[in-house]
Amino acid sequence: MKRFATGIIKHTIKALLYGVAGAFLVILTGAVIFLDSRPDLKIWHTAELDAEFTTESDVHSFSDYLALEDRLFKQLDERVYAQISPGDRHAVNRYSRNSLSDPARWPRNWNRSFELDAATPQAGVLLLHGMSDSPYSLRSLGQGLNAAGATVVGLRLPGHGTAPVGLTEARWEDMAAAVQLAMQHLRDKVGTQPIYIIGYSNGAPLAVNYALSVLADPELPAVSRLVLVSPAIGVSPAAALAVWQARLGHLLGLDKLEWNSLQPEYDPFKYGSFAINAGDQVYRLTTHIQKQFSRLGADGLQQFPPVLAFQSVVDATVSVRDVLGGLFDRLPRGGHQLVLFDIDRLADYQYILRKDPKTEIGALLTDAAQDFDVILLTNRSAESREIVIRQRSAGSTAVTTQETTFSWPRKMYSLSHLALPTPPDDPLYGGPDAGKSPGIRLGNLALRGERGVLRVSPSDMLRIRWNPFYPYLESRTREFLGLNKQVGLQASSSTASF
Repeated sequence: MKRFATGIIKHTIKALLYGVAGAFLVILTGAVIFLDSRPDLKIWHTAELDAEFTTESDVHSFSDYLALEDRLFKQLDERVYAQISPGDRHAVNRYSRNSLSDPARWPRNWNRSFELDAATPQAGVLLLHGMSDSPYSLRSLGQGLNAAGATVVGLRLPGHGTAPVGLTEARWEDMAAAVQLAMQHLRDKVGTQPIYIIGYSNGAPLAVNYALSVLADPELPAVSRLVLVSPAIGVSPAAALAVWQARLGHLLGLDKLEWNSLQPEYDPFKYGSFAINAGDQVYRLTTHIQKQFSRLGADGLQQFPPVLAFQSVVDATVSVRDVLGGLFDRLPRGGHQLVLFDIDRLADYQYILRKDPKTEIGALLTDAAQDFDVILLTNRSAESREIVIRQRSAGSTAVTTQETTFSWPRKMYSLSHLALPTPPDDPLYGGPDAGKSPGIRLGNLALRGERGVLRVSPSDMLRIRWNPFYPYLESRTREFLGLNKQVGLQASSSTASF
């Protein structure tokens, strides 16, 4: 009887295992069929652009890097622009020559590395854009800092500014190597003046990685301060699993599985499609940084440069918690500042909020154990769109309130990961007061109709692309870098609570 019962149990377990394996196989097969049913790959997803910089390139200076970039963009013209099919030659395709989305319509192709010289530089500034982005994203900030006396280099990171296929092979190590070339170039340009790095999104962990590299190798040009905008300093571990989708696609010969999304390419300075490898590289980079933090420990980080970070309290890419746990909580006290842009707390919006980070923010403003300043731009009250700045200094529980001249625009309930570095008058991504664009305008893209019809995702139209408080971001950056004073603030200041 005992043997009979044991046999039943074994058969039951085996049946369950077979059932689970079968269900997994069915789900996997369905997922593969679904992913492979997406739109066909285009020439900008498949072209071979082998003039891109890697750590194996015969490049030893920033001048060499720019020369290789010239070759790369010639390849782009020959292997993508000249090869697109007649059906893809339309008014809003970035790769259709003379279209509204063609970068060549602009006086300068901001997909490429750029340099803004100061006659007598007070500092050098390196700008590092985000993943799938281009140097365009930080050009306004760079132009403002150049006007304030800095020599500025906007680096096009490897894999970017050309075609989405560039992100299928790019590695974070290649990007880090390009950062070192640009930093050496700035050191040669500005001599003994300080050098700063401003990193946006994935540019932020690249900036942090460079600062950590300097601690390990003092021969590298020193970075005096870091400014991080929407820093992608912590990424979900799910990014590590996504790479298996691409590996399965390679095994099955299904190239579409290399892509997380396949979207139309209507933005002249940012890819619409996103390769699985791109997310994997962000994960690998941030994981490497955390290992470096752990290896160095508090004593080894004493010389880490001061950090100023700007973050929206709601960010679909990186949360405030990620920024705290991945960076600020790991740094010793050293003049670090975290600037948070709150949601619009007008009472009319409270009923339709899905989540409210108020509790988390309130804890930050009252925690004296935090070794960094916290600055919050928020509504004066639930009945007002006017903005005040609440600030708590490191090691203090006192919160001060400063008046500003800013107000929330109507029909805007928050900022986004994309919005922070973009001024309202940006001709491509700006709002109602945007300057004249030589081509397409995307800042107020809001097409109306039935869902499921357009290939442009609803999130692309919903997500805000410009920052109504950009003047504050720029002036605070200049102040932090010692290039000028704040603007847009009234002189009065009073003590208040959150």
